[in-house]
Amino acid sequence: MRGGTPDCGRVRGRIPVKRILVTGGTGQIGYDMTLALRKKYGGDNVVCGIHRRNPPAEISESGPCEVVDCTDISSIRGAVDKYGVGTIYHLAAMLSAISEADPKKAWSVNFGGLYNALEVARELSCSLFFPSSMATFGPETPKDNTPQDTIQRPTTIYGVAKVAGELMCNYYFKKYGVDTRGVRYPGVISSSSMPGGGTTDYSTEIFYAALTQGRYVCYLRPDTMMPMLYMPDAVKAAIALMEAEPSKLVHRNGYNVTAMSFTPQELAEEIKERIPGFEIEYDVDPVRQAIADSWPNSLDDSCARKEWGWTPDYDLETMAGDIIKCLSERLSQGGS
Repeated sequence: MRGGTPDCGRVRGRIPVKRILVTGGTGQIGYDMTLALRKKYGGDNVVCGIHRRNPPAEISESGPCEVVDCTDISSIRGAVDKYGVGTIYHLAAMLSAISEADPKKAWSVNFGGLYNALEVARELSCSLFFPSSMATFGPETPKDNTPQDTIQRPTTIYGVAKVAGELMCNYYFKKYGVDTRGVRYPGVISSSSMPGGGTTDYSTEIFYAALTQGRYVCYLRPDTMMPMLYMPDAVKAAIALMEAEPSKLVHRNGYNVTAMSFTPQELAEEIKERIPGFEIEYDVDPVRQAIADSWPNSLDDSCARKEWGWTPDYDLETMAGDIIKCLSERLSQGGS
């Protein structure tokens, strides 16, 4: 076993020594994470924690699935015990804009769910990956090249829960020896799944709209600068961190990771180079704009680069080209 990654060797016939559980396994990041982990470690060794029955065929047909409610500790414990899980990728969460509409539920899911996962990890000796966010930063935080270690006073319940999550993961590592690790994701752009209520969702929605309608109405100002990461790099960062040698990890939880920063206007110009007739309009949503304004323009991810060799594969140009290619192929085949 290297770092926090399970040794998926087999004993007693077909029973693996340790498996991985991905909570929120059909969510925006969970979907791609589940498939990537199955490709790397084998489909039988990665359990997809789902919110409901009948997950997408690509998920249900490539490995085991289990209904997991992260707000019910017995649900998580049952899945971990049933499948012999040794590593939990805890991705179940409500995103930023939706969280603001129901702060009580958001706290229950985003912090309460993490607490339950940590307790199960402590009880059953699992390692745990926790995705934090640039939402842990607030208006007082330096906006440009935001440092790894800096003031964290978020103004959203989503950010508050993520800060608390980083602290709780550190607590469980120091007090109980639970192998907790995590990154602070910027906006994550996907070519395989639609977003679910985040402030940076425009960066994914705009590509679907460009290819299907030729136009997009953006809910942020054209000059709103935020750091971003293409989904393959988001998945790569999580797996690389969980595979890292533990002795090299100084920060352990909440590493800044990023690949690029851009505005809606700059992204639209990149799309126009590939889809000349594309048009963008703006109808600013004050709630999501206020959230975006409280977040960084760019992140300093030098600690992740130094401590576990993080480096992204995609920049704005290569990301735009790849996502348009992937979506064009899927849409031509009748996909959504």
